[in-house]
Amino acid sequence: MSKLLRGLAAGYGAKKLGGGCFSTVIIFIILWWLLGNFGIFR
Repeated sequence: MSKLLRGLAAGYGAKKLGGGCFSTVIIFIILWWLLGNFGIFR
């Protein structure tokens, strides 16, 4: 369940911050890593 919430949060942030397709994917990966690294959705 935590990975699903982390994915939703990262996807929402990437959609808001990303401009094009490639930058949205990069922002999603960075947000996924940050949310997992700090243990926000554990």
